[in-house]
Amino acid sequence: MAFGTRWTQNFGAAESAMVPSGLVPTTELGQTDAMGTIDKAAVFIVEDELSGFEELDEAQIRVDLAAAFRLAARFDLHESVANHFSAAVSPDGKQFLCNPKWRHFSLVRASELILLDADDPSTMERPDAPDPSAWCIHGAIHQRIPAARAVLHCHPPYASALIGLADPTIPPLDQATARFWGRTVYDSEMGGPPDDPAEGARVAEAIEGHSVMMMGNHGVTVVGESVAHAFEELYYLERACRTTVLALSTGRPLSPMGDDLADSVARMWTRSADQGLAHFAEMKNILDRDDPSYRD
Repeated sequence: MAFGTRWTQNFGAAESAMVPSGLVPTTELGQTDAMGTIDKAAVFIVEDELSGFEELDEAQIRVDLAAAFRLAARFDLHESVANHFSAAVSPDGKQFLCNPKWRHFSLVRASELILLDADDPSTMERPDAPDPSAWCIHGAIHQRIPAARAVLHCHPPYASALIGLADPTIPPLDQATARFWGRTVYDSEMGGPPDDPAEGARVAEAIEGHSVMMMGNHGVTVVGESVAHAFEELYYLERACRTTVLALSTGRPLSPMGDDLADSVARMWTRSADQGLAHFAEMKNILDRDDPSYRD
């Protein structure tokens, strides 16, 4: 199956129409296609009124984002010092925290996260300017998508392997892989290096309305209504990609779920979104036990 097409129920043939711009979007609300029927409850990003973000606790967001960096390092989700996480701290999402340039994820502390403004054209002239690719991608997303309260972009090993294939789609082989059934953008249109503002704008446009994007020849980006929600997406995305890569490595035929079962399992995940909050809290407890310096 060619990259940029949609799955059919037999997981082999492609639909006759190619998806524009190399994207496989999630199903439109209330519509049915080969991915199954997805209603509003299946969309993980909650499009709240901006007034719901008025009471933001920047100090707590700093702690949570620093924890996400430390945990990403523990789970080997990062690559060198070249990946970036961010979290919005203003109601419109345009003011956001990001990791300092070339700081290793395992060393990030809450106090050293830099505060940026997506509308500030002089950002890259600051003495503490972020990595150019961080500014291009995260700045563009926070400027365009107020509901993207947390944006996590990295190059995890199994996801990176999968997006290098001609067909990078994640088949619904188990509950973790079915989580992404019908709600993942597969982007095959990388138009330039990630430090190119035009590429950042293209990525922001591609992910708008979605929470998970597999970026061909690049990496993955997930967004969420909080750092905890976004990290849970990232955690399960890499596990789903690991399961897929390991299953493919056997050389034996895959046995994915049928559409209806995959759709019902995907819906199950929307009913257990609070599990991600509990998981993140437990992981912070582990960090607190082993090295609480991320809170500094």
